[in-house]
Amino acid sequence: MGAKRRTGTLGFTLVELAIVLIIIGIIVGAVLKGQDLIQNARTKKFVSKVRSWEVAQWTFYDREGRFAGDSDRDGKIGDGSVKTDLTGANFINPPYEGSSGSETNTITMGSYTFYVFFGTDSGSESGKNVMIICNSGDCSTSFSSEELTYIKALDTAFDGSANGADGQLVGAGTSDTITASTTTWVAYASSVNATDFSTSTKAVIYYFDAKR
Repeated sequence: MGAKRRTGTLGFTLVELAIVLIIIGIIVGAVLKGQDLIQNARTKKFVSKVRSWEVAQWTFYDREGRFAGDSDRDGKIGDGSVKTDLTGANFINPPYEGSSGSETNTITMGSYTFYVFFGTDSGSESGKNVMIICNSGDCSTSFSSEELTYIKALDTAFDGSANGADGQLVGAGTSDTITASTTTWVAYASSVNATDFSTSTKAVIYYFDAKR
């Protein structure tokens, strides 16, 4: 007699269930990895945008023999307007955002906005030239933990490690005095006590022109 045929609906075997679980695990892992890759791409874009501000300052120096914001040509930024100089430089790819007549010294990363200033590490036009990055126009607000992700990536790119207490890029805490102007894009950092990055950090100071 021939073999008896099986009828009816059969359920999944253990092997099939295992394969389904493996596929689900791969998909979940890919999604999580994808999110990490997206964030990594964003931080790299942020670093690139910050570098574009530095490049613009040095390009202006090569053209004019002075830094933007250094009207008296004494080598110190602050007696002039960084905004007027940079927006009037006719850069093909300017670092600032906004259309002509409404330019802003900002870097926008999704829902986060960073402000870029140039000045010195003293309360006036003296000291060493610096780039100062804050998350508000008056540099009075501390960075959130999410914003610190961008700041630490920037420090790693510039100094090789995320240590706000050392290197050419340092952190300024709530006790440090930062005076900033969104009108001229000039800022001064007084009595800077370089500290490692935390949610008490309210500004990043980059010594682009000389070592600390």
